[in-house]
Amino acid sequence: MAHSRSARDFVALSDLHPNLARPNVIGVVIGKTDVRSFPDRKNIGTERCTFNFTIRDSPTCFINVQSWGREGYIRSLSESFRVGDCVTIENPLIQSKEAEREEKFNPVTPSGYKLLLSENHSVVKTSSCYDTDTRLLALLHLPVKDPQDYYSLGDIVANGQSLHGRVLNVLAAVMAVGEPKYFMTSDKRKGQRCEVKLYDETEKSFPIVCWDNESIQLAQSWIPQETVIFASDVRINFDKFRNCMTATVISKTIITTNPETAEANVLFSFIKESAQAGALPSPVKELPNETINLDAVVDVYTVEQLKEKVLQSDGKLEPVHGIIYGYISTLDIDESVSRVVRNRCSVCRFIVNDVSNTCTFCTDVSPEAKSTFASFDILVDVTDHTGTLHSCYLADCVAEDTLGCTVSEFLMLEEDQKTALKWQLLLERSKIYFKVTSSPNWRTGLKVNLLSCKLADPIEASQSFLGRDWNYL
Repeated sequence: MAHSRSARDFVALSDLHPNLARPNVIGVVIGKTDVRSFPDRKNIGTERCTFNFTIRDSPTCFINVQSWGREGYIRSLSESFRVGDCVTIENPLIQSKEAEREEKFNPVTPSGYKLLLSENHSVVKTSSCYDTDTRLLALLHLPVKDPQDYYSLGDIVANGQSLHGRVLNVLAAVMAVGEPKYFMTSDKRKGQRCEVKLYDETEKSFPIVCWDNESIQLAQSWIPQETVIFASDVRINFDKFRNCMTATVISKTIITTNPETAEANVLFSFIKESAQAGALPSPVKELPNETINLDAVVDVYTVEQLKEKVLQSDGKLEPVHGIIYGYISTLDIDESVSRVVRNRCSVCRFIVNDVSNTCTFCTDVSPEAKSTFASFDILVDVTDHTGTLHSCYLADCVAEDTLGCTVSEFLMLEEDQKTALKWQLLLERSKIYFKVTSSPNWRTGLKVNLLSCKLADPIEASQSFLGRDWNYL
């Protein structure tokens, strides 16, 4: 079998073998990794780069492609196409793959081979699918795994921590797409993160996290409450900080957007019916903390009202976003630094083990690709005229904004300067945005994350109390 365009023939991926002379292939890109660089041992002071992608030319065959070379060549090649583009490859090297070793970090493919690209001998060109073969377009909507081989979100939640570290397939609808967040690691490498909330008939909110530019760009194209995805080979973890199960896009993952399968059609019908019935959750409650639009958070609570809401929920508290006009009553930033600053993993941003300084979550990432960076991690008490919320979580960028300094600047302060900073913030009437979730593992049974803490406008604070029940006083 061969596809053809004009007088030029393309070898079908299923017909590839190492003895072919100067083969040409064509396919649609269904997966792609970011460029990675490493020191060039032959040319000291320079770097070599690599990235992988996966192409498909039929419902039953797809293959991994590896690119190695100079930084300029590899970055230019990577930027020339995206997932969803059609490419032609002239004269790739066909090599047998070592399945057990290579498929640990790369997509599992039905081909027994892989393609290697050489800057001097291979040529990659993008080509309009309409100019080549319209059948290639349809392949973008066919999952690479059995369409019935997936976990529902409810199954993942029900199995809980027994699935921690497992790699499996997920079929779900997109509830909300967060804005990409960019950061710099301690070794001066740029990083990025984007969280997407998924849902299906069994679970109304489930996070999946993207750490690479390729999957983040793909996610930005998804339409909330309209798009369905089939994500093959995502890693499932238990997030002990949010007390929930999460999914992570890894180098093995291939995501099929709006799959054309019977199972996806059932989910599409569910989306439509839920939207018509007005049964979908509000966007504010579904966006992850870091993408919360604070302008959309308008509910004002007293501490007592918040505690009553928790008691009335009977242990089934939905995440609550709101505002408290109060003050920080405990802020121990002038004590041990270990109670203020912790190291986080540059890949997943989880707090790392203090003794080994290693991350126990990113088991699929090589140690060379991981580093740590210092981040605020502070427990504070928040008080108003009705009571106190103990052990509230003030962390990362929110802590930097509240303290008015970065971690590096804070660590340079003398003890008396830290004490002075503390008393600038303690007992000052503030407008505090928060998120409250039920957390049996948290010391109070209730986890309170501060989303923002700034000095309150006196008039705004007074007006917020006008309609309140002053029996609290």
